[in-house]
Amino acid sequence: MRKFTDLEAIAAPLPLDNIDTDKILPGEFLKTVSRAGLGGALFARMRYHGDGTENPAFILNQDPWRKAGILVAGSNFGCGSSREHAPWALIDFGISAIIAKSFADIFYNNCFKNGILPIVLDPEDHEFLQVLVGSSTTAFVKIDLVRQRIECALGHAFTFDIDEGRKAALLEGRDEIGETLHHWDQIEEWRLRNGSGESIPAIVLNGGFAC
Repeated sequence: MRKFTDLEAIAAPLPLDNIDTDKILPGEFLKTVSRAGLGGALFARMRYHGDGTENPAFILNQDPWRKAGILVAGSNFGCGSSREHAPWALIDFGISAIIAKSFADIFYNNCFKNGILPIVLDPEDHEFLQVLVGSSTTAFVKIDLVRQRIECALGHAFTFDIDEGRKAALLEGRDEIGETLHHWDQIEEWRLRNGSGESIPAIVLNGGFAC
């Protein structure tokens, strides 16, 4: 998984609540197990007309937001089914962070698993940010994960909370397997301390199950 460094990008406002995973990536695009190319189908029902042409009213079809790397969404973003293709599509489009009032729990967890930074922002700060990035002249945003700080145009800045373990995993680019390996010594220490006499199969280190 890629490391999350300081992110400086255009932020696109999407001031809608309850955007579910079917809106993020419609079901007809779930047949593939490849992550490549899904960005073209991101928000397909909102981005395109029935004939496949772009909907000019949708924010990601407008300049400069068609090159957005940050999404500023509403409440309960990512509700609905648990499809992991949804964060895949966001990543493939170029979205590395989502700032919202709240997230659906499963989608929130899937973001961390795939290297996306989901940020829950105070409602008052969130409303201000939505307005700020809605102007092409003030749409550029910097996210400093180490300092847990969002820096915006005109000198405005906001802070956010994040679990320290998840923060470290993003900064170091560790997925769930990487997290397990990171704590391998503690796992072995626990096994030896409990004296079971049974070896933990070195699944990752040996390339498969030890039989």
